[in-house]
Amino acid sequence: MFGISQNLIGWFVVTSLATFVISGVALPWLLTRLPEDYFLETDRAVHPPWPRQRALYWAWRLLKNLLGVVLLLAGFVMLFTPGQGILTILAGLWLMDLPGKRRCERHLIGRPKVLVSVNWIRHKAGKPPFQFSTEREEIAS
Repeated sequence: MFGISQNLIGWFVVTSLATFVISGVALPWLLTRLPEDYFLETDRAVHPPWPRQRALYWAWRLLKNLLGVVLLLAGFVMLFTPGQGILTILAGLWLMDLPGKRRCERHLIGRPKVLVSVNWIRHKAGKPPFQFSTEREEIAS
C-alpha cells in the first residue's frame, strides 16, 4: 500500500509504543525533580559540578544533551502518534543546553492545559506547583 513495507510500519508502531511507555515513566520523574521556581528565573548559570574531572563533566553534558535531543525528536513524533508530545518536548528542552531554551520552555509551559497537566503530576507526587509568571507580568513589575 503506497510503497510502504509492512516491516517499516511494524517498526513505527513498536517505536511509538515504546516512546509512549518510556515517556509515561520518565516525564513524571523529571517533572518532580525540577524546583518550583524553575520558570521564574530568566537564566541559570551552568557551573561544573566536578571541577577537577573535566572529562567526566563534558561526557555528562554530552550524554545529557543527546538524551535531550532524543526526547525532543520523540516529542515531535508523539504530536502525531499516541504519547505526551508537548511534555516530552519540554523534557528534552530541560535537558539540553541551548541558547534561548528558557524562552521556548516558558512559551510551552505558559499554555494553560500544559501548566495544569504538569502541576497535576507534581501534586500527585507531593510537590508544590510550578510558580509561573508571564512576560507581561515581569515587565509590569
